Amino acid sequence: MKIGVVTGASSGMGREFAKAIDKSFALDELWVIARREELLESLKAECETPVRALSWDLKDPANVQAYRELLKETKPEISVLVNAAGYGLFGACGALEEEGQLGIVALNAEALTAICLASLPYMRRGDTIINLGSNSSWQPVPYLAVYAASKAYVLSFSRALGRELKPKGIHVMCVCPGWVRTEFINRAKRDDTVSYFDRWYTPEQVVERAMKDLKKKKKVSILGLPVRNQVRLVKLLPADWVMNVWCRQQKKE
Repeated sequence: MKIGVVTGASSGMGREFAKAIDKSFALDELWVIARREELLESLKAECETPVRALSWDLKDPANVQAYRELLKETKPEISVLVNAAGYGLFGACGALEEEGQLGIVALNAEALTAICLASLPYMRRGDTIINLGSNSSWQPVPYLAVYAASKAYVLSFSRALGRELKPKGIHVMCVCPGWVRTEFINRAKRDDTVSYFDRWYTPEQVVERAMKDLKKKKKVSILGLPVRNQVRLVKLLPADWVMNVWCRQQKKE
């Protein structure tokens, strides 16, 4: 049995990836994972592939273990894995609740890693892993510090994992979008700490670009020339300079 697996599939880019994979891959079943069961169930009406809705909060290691056990029981081939689950919080580290910040690390980095490791024994030559990074993967971001650090981890991990899996013919791509209009912003924004957003993209635009880049076997997918130019700049400029520019944009000293 060939399956696709998408985490964070209830909304935003995860949901768009689920629909794109349904159209692009010949699968026997699509496993969609997120906390909100009703939104996962509604994907069944939007996909031609049979959908298995798994209402799990991946911050909880017990749910990651449940994923391992389900794989062991069904023994599928995972043709494509998309790790899109994640969240962030805007604000100074000292002002944000510790539990929420540690949850970012638990979901964005630890759970993503665990899902990848659990899935690898069920992947073969020609299969694919897509991990959702961020434009903040490339630079430290004050007032989004933990989220940016978690996404820097995702980018680094994806690149290294892709190199290790290259001889096995398993491709890994990290998607690093700029600002995207999803529920992420509503959850992250508590006040006006972060108020400057230079440009917006839609989840559909990000995923459409990612699927095109996947066909080209790109290792990193970045939507938009302005975002790509920004990535080029931050690679060359000192981190302190980049952070100063960001803080001035947000009217922070």
